Amino acid sequence: MESSNFIHDFINEDLAKNPDLKIHTRFPPEPNGYLHIGHCKALVIDFGTAKKYGGICNLRMDDTNPAKEDTEFVEAIQEDIHWLGFDWDDRFFYGSDYFEKTYEIAVRLIKEGLAYVCELTAEQFREYRGDTSHPAVSPYRDRPIEESLDLFARMRNGEFPEGKYTLRAKIDLASGNFNMRDPVLYRIRYIDHHRQGTKWCIFPMYDFAHPIQDAIEGITHSLCSLEYEDHRPLYNWVVEHAGLEGKPRQIEFARLNVTYTVMSKRYLRSLVEGGLVDGWDDPRMPTLCGLRRRGFTANAILDFCERIGVAKSNSTVDIELLEHCVREDLNMTSQRRIAVLDPVKVTVTNYPEDKVEYFTVSNNPNDEAAGSRQVPFTRELYVDREDVSIDPPPKYFRMKEGAEVRLMGAYIVKCDKIITDENGKITEVLCTADLQSGCNNPFDGRKIKGTIHWLSKDHCIKADVMLYNRLFTTPDPSDLPDGKTYNDYLNPDSLQKLQGCLMEESLKDAKPGDKFQFVRTGYFCLDTKLPNTFNRVVTLKDSYKVK
Repeated sequence: MESSNFIHDFINEDLAKNPDLKIHTRFPPEPNGYLHIGHCKALVIDFGTAKKYGGICNLRMDDTNPAKEDTEFVEAIQEDIHWLGFDWDDRFFYGSDYFEKTYEIAVRLIKEGLAYVCELTAEQFREYRGDTSHPAVSPYRDRPIEESLDLFARMRNGEFPEGKYTLRAKIDLASGNFNMRDPVLYRIRYIDHHRQGTKWCIFPMYDFAHPIQDAIEGITHSLCSLEYEDHRPLYNWVVEHAGLEGKPRQIEFARLNVTYTVMSKRYLRSLVEGGLVDGWDDPRMPTLCGLRRRGFTANAILDFCERIGVAKSNSTVDIELLEHCVREDLNMTSQRRIAVLDPVKVTVTNYPEDKVEYFTVSNNPNDEAAGSRQVPFTRELYVDREDVSIDPPPKYFRMKEGAEVRLMGAYIVKCDKIITDENGKITEVLCTADLQSGCNNPFDGRKIKGTIHWLSKDHCIKADVMLYNRLFTTPDPSDLPDGKTYNDYLNPDSLQKLQGCLMEESLKDAKPGDKFQFVRTGYFCLDTKLPNTFNRVVTLKDSYKVK
């Protein structure tokens, strides 16, 4: 059954009144950073809603604030959207495309007595803003129209310093909604724009520019996050007085917050610029490029967005749900391989030195089309160090002296002796195999509690492995005690690098971005930047309880 939500209910109401209405949405990211998982919810809602109703969705870069905007971010945003499976066709725009038209509308508002040039300083603006019992004050509200027109033109010509003047809408200084107390429409900024250069030194505020852009593009429904709910009256005021044919409707939804994650683009930028992470695409980052590099799939992220739904009240989603979605997808799609991350040598003393046997294993038991492969068995093997113990705890059913264990898919072996160095570190295990159990008959009727994975010493390759964990130690990094910062809760164990790990030989042909389940270990992805390095996507253990 196709999902529905309150946004769809509003759109259905509009369609009932106007059956010929062509639904038209837009996704307007600011190109001053990379998209993160929080943006993904808005992205899916914007593009998904248009798709549901057979409509269209524009991609528009919100570059009305030139600070820290860059074409690098524009290209990354486009790549992320395409990765998720959405497209804007030929409807790619920049907010700066409309600077001239926005300026013309501002001039017309001045002429109609609906805007004026104000010269309150930032400090005075705050001082005169008033409160719930007192209206705001502006001594320049009744400035003559011709004077405001002259000053506004001179603002554009660069005759005044930053902060000297602003253009304000003339709405209602006593409004209970402070966004309507003659909000600023334009401010002076001397800063290079990534597309316009120094052509402009006055820039429209988002609350003024955005509804104009929506109306020009013919957007029918402007879907935005909940913090803009109080701005909706201003949005509607601009739409009403802009003199444009388009009359978009703004609908707000709750933002996506995820535990153990920070969604502040400013803070994420500080992590990158401070060298605390390996760039915007560091696999620990909540950015879409970081998640993609780590090995998260587009299908899993879309499934995550579908499961959390669209709400009207803010909440925080457990990151374990996102990890659960990734596991479910990779369980069905990833091929199985054997990897020994911390190898210990095992010698099967009663197996011929020059013999090689092969056994057949499935590449993915959930996908018959994935086929199978041959894995070699020899006298000298490697197993993971955590599967061997000199002083095992109770109910330890792996390698310990005098006990039997099944080598996964192959023979049952008895651990005869564990050899250690002078520091007590295990260096080798000597075993004897029950050669009647047979690698081609692993389910021979013998009930052995422990089964461990292994690799042939002569048929494996080396690789590095990155074990990624959560970036923060606290579930809610935004809820900080006094005097604490985000950095105080960065997880010092968010990355563990393992070198000299052993893999099946077939993994030498893996391509960057290929994903595998390392049996008994977790899901891994071959890194797209570091050669011969596998990133852990998620562990096998899933603690999330499906509701």
